[in-house]
This record gives sequence, C-alpha cells and structure tokens, in this order.
Amino acid sequence: MIKVLAAFCVLALSGLTNADTHARKLYNLVKTKHSRESPEFDPWSVIDDSTTDEDSPIFIGPQEGLAELDKISELPGQPEGVDFNQYSGYVTVNQDAGRALFYYFVESPKDSSNKPLVLWLNGGPGCSSLFGAMTELGPFRINSDAKTLFRNKYAWSNVANVLFLECPAGVGFSYSNTTSDYDHPGDKKTADDSYIFLINWLERFPQYKTHDFYITGESYAGHYVPQLAYTILRNNKKTKENVINIKGIAIGNAWIDDEACTRGMFDYWWSHALNSDETHDSIFKYCNFVNDSSSSKCHDSARKAWGELGKINVYNIYAPICLNHEETVSNSRSSNGSIDFFDPCWEDILVSYLSDSAVQKAFHARPTSWDVCREYIPIWNDSAVSILPILKYLIENGQRVWVFSGDTDARVPITSSRYAINIMNLPIEKAWQPWYLNEEVGGYLEEYKGLLLITIRGAGHSVPSFQPLRAFVDVYIVPSRDNPCSLPLHVKPI
Repeated sequence: MIKVLAAFCVLALSGLTNADTHARKLYNLVKTKHSRESPEFDPWSVIDDSTTDEDSPIFIGPQEGLAELDKISELPGQPEGVDFNQYSGYVTVNQDAGRALFYYFVESPKDSSNKPLVLWLNGGPGCSSLFGAMTELGPFRINSDAKTLFRNKYAWSNVANVLFLECPAGVGFSYSNTTSDYDHPGDKKTADDSYIFLINWLERFPQYKTHDFYITGESYAGHYVPQLAYTILRNNKKTKENVINIKGIAIGNAWIDDEACTRGMFDYWWSHALNSDETHDSIFKYCNFVNDSSSSKCHDSARKAWGELGKINVYNIYAPICLNHEETVSNSRSSNGSIDFFDPCWEDILVSYLSDSAVQKAFHARPTSWDVCREYIPIWNDSAVSILPILKYLIENGQRVWVFSGDTDARVPITSSRYAINIMNLPIEKAWQPWYLNEEVGGYLEEYKGLLLITIRGAGHSVPSFQPLRAFVDVYIVPSRDNPCSLPLHVKPI
C-alpha cells in the first residue's frame, strides 16, 4: 500500500486546477507518509482508560480583559445592519516558544447565551479555517471585487456560536517566535495545541464554559476533529478542573481511513463516468490497497486514471473551474454576490481580501502574507493510518458522531465514507432513506448505533459552499409508508 498510494498521489497534481490548493495538501501528505520505508509509531493508538499516562503541565495564561480587546468593530466592506458580535485575535499556547494560534469568533445574533458553541476546523493539513469562515459557513461571503462582503443568510452562526481556529502554528495568521516549531508539525502537536487553545479561550470567554460544545470540520479535519475530541475526553477524565462540555463531532467528506478512502475514490471515479471500465478494472487487478505490493502496471493504471479525469474540479465534478486568474480580482468585477452562486475563482478572491492591510488590522492580526494553505507536507511528523478506533472510542464515551458528505466530491467521496464506516461494523438503527427540504430530496441518511451518516445532494467537498441551504437546515425523516405514524427524527446540522 505504501508505494501504491505514493504513486497515486504523485499523479494527482497533474489533474488539479489552481483552485485546488486544499486538495493538493491531502494528496501530498498521503504520498509522503506512505513513502517512508518504516512506519513511525502511531501516537493515536487508543489508550485504555484504566491506564494512567503522565500529565503534562497545561499552559494557562492571563485572559482577563482580552475578550473586549479582541472585539471587532467592523470588517472592511461589511454590509450595514450587522446585528452580532464578532471577535478575533491570538491565544498563546506555548509561552516559552512564543507560539500563538489565531481565531475568529462569531456570536449568534439572537439568544447566544442559550446556544451551543461550535468549533470549525479546515484540514489540509496546513489549511486555514478562515477558508471555512469566508467561503462556507461564516456570516459573510466575499464579493468578486475582493473588497466588499455580503451576508450569508445560511450562516451556522444563526443557530450556534461559531469559533474558527487556524492551526497549527504557521497556518494563516497563527505563528511561533520559535522557527523550529514550523519544522515539526503533525497530528499530535496540532491536537495538543488546539486543546491548550480551547482551555485558554474559555478562560477569555468564561460565559461559554457551560455551553454544549461540538467540534466540526472537513477533509483532513477527519483527523483533527476526532483527535481533538479524544484529547478533550482523556483530559476531562484526569481532572475536575478545565472540563470542556463536549457533546459530539461532525466531519464532512472526511479522510478517516487510508485504505478505505483510496479504494472509495477510484470506485467513485468509475461509477460517475470519470474513468473507463478498462482503467478501473486494471487498478483493482494490479493495485493492492492493503499492503506494499505495487507494480509498474499499477502505476501505469493510476496514471491513466488521472489522465482520463481531464481538467475538472476534483472537489465538485459538476462545478466550473476558474479560467481567468489574472482577471479575477479587479474593480470592474461585480460587487453584488449571491449565496446561491459559488465563484470558481474563490481562492484568488479570498487571498486578496485577507492580504489587505486594513482587513488584517480589523482582524487584530499581525501583518502577514496570508495564504489559504501552508506547505507543511514534507515535514508532517505523524498521521494516523486510520481514525476509526478513535471514532469507536468517542461513540463508546457517549459522543454524538456525524459523518456528512457532499455527493459530487471526487476527492474524499461518499463511497470512501461508506467503506470506512462499514469497517466499524456498527448496528444499523434506521435504514438508508431520503431526507427532504421543501418537498425535494435533500440527500440520504443512515443511522447506526452511535453514528449518523448523511449525504447532501448536489454538494461538493466543501458542503456549505456549494449547498449552503441544505447544509444549514434542520433535517427531518419523512414517516415511511410502512409506518406512517412514526415520529420524524430531528437532526441538527451541528
């Protein structure tokens, strides 16, 4: 499997457009970690709760008065009538190293004191969660002029208080004064720093300590989210202080098992007419997804598979790609955006807006050459082969686990999620069935014991970008014909 995945990922870059930076990070990580001659110790082996591991001191810095200093008065170009509080700034997670993580926090416009706290993480690894804030589920979207904003009427902050975190240090506005910190990133360090961030952030905003807390994210956050939840639960059991009131997680189009996700990707390509029968058959004939037994025929088949894709958006196979990067950001472009249209040149627009000095000042950010993703892959220190044991641990410890998927994503497609979940062999409590929005199928879902799998019809990898309403609304299961008196299952998007 090691050489097989390496070959798959080397070939991946030839089929990506400039707007696929997020995708490239995941491709390169899998290539790098499976190119190593000997796998490193997996720091994400689930530890028996009866085992006592040595506590490391947790840095908690003084936080009094910092929340008010972090309050954003106004973002450049924001529309009139903003009726919610927003905050941003830095939380130090290691005082000796001078390592600090950047956050953006949006309170719900109404009844924020009674609504849950939701943390959102983008993946990569090495990609900024401001990508999620400004192009997916945040309160604003950026107009095509890259200077003005418009309201996202389907922002998740309408139903929750949403916290966006840029991690690890070096991503986005997050930084360290110790440059060697940038040389040793990895899953474990990201989870530990994110946990310390949360402990300190909750000291800065103590009113949220008792709120129900959920962690959400997409793509490689299929690692970040469960690993952080696991870290929280383990620490909650060690001490009565600094307990985080975590209730569950939700991961979208998530990379959670190397073998299942790779197999599911190639099956999706063939089943959606992106690959020929011959190429698909040869991949599954000559490539072994389980162990290191690749061959030249496997490499040739994978290369052919990528070539057959052509120039498409691998994150949404039916979406347009950005064709005019040079003309993307200009004063002549429209400043009247629509939540129902996702600009294929979103990356150029996002980078232009967040690189503006006035915007960075409003966000209380240090002057930074901001980019969507940081190139961490060659030195990413650790990455679990499978996250499934952690998901099982979360379920066994009473956490709600959601796995959601846009069904037009070819990078981490629904087939990958289904293959991975099937490995867990969880009992099915509610069989596969459609859910509806405005009398139209919004997607499909299946409920397992402790886990809900839900698809969003017509959505790509970044579900809220392509289907913001379907990503936002409450979901109801329509009573079946066989049992018309059954009560609908009420499901929240958080």
